[in-house]
Amino acid sequence: AGRDYEEVRRLNRMIRGHGPEYFMRRTVNYWRAWVNKEEFNLAALPQGIADLFKKSLLILRTNIDARGAILAANDSDIQHFARDSYSYMWPRDGALTAHALDMAGYLDVTSHFFDFCLDIIGKGKESVGYFLHKYNPDGSLGSSWHPWTLNNQRRLPIQEDGTGLVLWALWFHFDKFRDIEFAVRQYENVVIRCGDFLASYRDPATGLPLPSYDLWEEQWGIHTYTASCVHAGLRAARNFSNLFGDAKRVAIYSAAADEVKRGMETQLFNRNQGRFLKSVVPFPDGSIVGDLTVDASMYAPFYFNVFEPDDERVVGTMRAIEERLTVNAGVGGIARYEGDLYQRPADRNEAVPGNPWFICTLWLAQWHIARAKEPSGLRSALSLLEWAISKALPSGVLAEQVDPFTGQPLSVSPLTWSHATFVTTVLEYLDRLGKTDACPACGSPMHTYGRGRK
Repeated sequence: AGRDYEEVRRLNRMIRGHGPEYFMRRTVNYWRAWVNKEEFNLAALPQGIADLFKKSLLILRTNIDARGAILAANDSDIQHFARDSYSYMWPRDGALTAHALDMAGYLDVTSHFFDFCLDIIGKGKESVGYFLHKYNPDGSLGSSWHPWTLNNQRRLPIQEDGTGLVLWALWFHFDKFRDIEFAVRQYENVVIRCGDFLASYRDPATGLPLPSYDLWEEQWGIHTYTASCVHAGLRAARNFSNLFGDAKRVAIYSAAADEVKRGMETQLFNRNQGRFLKSVVPFPDGSIVGDLTVDASMYAPFYFNVFEPDDERVVGTMRAIEERLTVNAGVGGIARYEGDLYQRPADRNEAVPGNPWFICTLWLAQWHIARAKEPSGLRSALSLLEWAISKALPSGVLAEQVDPFTGQPLSVSPLTWSHATFVTTVLEYLDRLGKTDACPACGSPMHTYGRGRK
């Protein structure tokens, strides 16, 4: 569209001169080149997974604003249910999507996202070192239902995992592309502020982060997922500090990360259950109550490298997720958590823990991938990837969740986070396949994560 009359006239002459078909063909050629620029070797994948991988990259790109904001979704149907859209930048969703795109090699796209975060963290309350709930595409603060006070007590209305994840994704971005000028700018304005906040916003008695809202934006407490993300963010801040020779901050961030891990071992792991808790909730009288609900987000301790995927505590947790959140009485897939009522059908079956979500199902696949020692160990992950493509719309769009009995999409479609997790899982699968399936003659990987000629 033109911004003034003269520009409209110029564009009109150009289209009439070349014809619409010319511009349509040029657009198709551009996006075909864009999605194939890395030439990943997808030959080891079923065709449906390879196709959805490329469609997911294109869908991710359509949900990114020109100013850098990665939007959670742009489907307006959700307004009939929630009276608001998902057209906001959640730091969590944005960081995880940037991570997926960085894995796929889209440096230019993700650099704009991190600069968008830099602009946010340099102004207002965020300059203290935390991201708030969500943001509009222009960087202004988005609507929120998190209160600043509750029961006459001040409360910081944040989802702290988002701050940790931005640092985690930022380090991955730098470590892959090694743009030192970019890193300097981010270090002074984002890493130090957020790293200092994550290190200080903790309980001195347990070492764990102070309470915040969980990733589902529902529960206030100290969460296994959030603690894992804070640990990852602190390690990223330590890595940046080490890069720039800031020995004082290396020591601060390293000690804080170690204390978070010890706190997870002592406070968030339940020995009787043999698994991690969803959360612990502190009360004004000083007591702490553990939440025994099995929640798919408890995958985080292995995924963000707090514990190894074969650690018995992780294995016990992931087995509980697989056993208690699989929608066996319906279409399969993994629910968010036990008793999840969000978007549940009115005639819900109590045998179904909740609606299956794409991200939760793929998290389980990521665990199977991470612990695979040979190609046969990847079969479970492959079946979960195939479940995801079986529940996609004919266009390749992945919703947030699906009906547990019909498989029809629920909530927004597409959800950026769903497609980002699919991209990440496919690339992790290819990487692990290359490491487990070596040539018997030379020891080189039979399959590669990186580029491969078609």
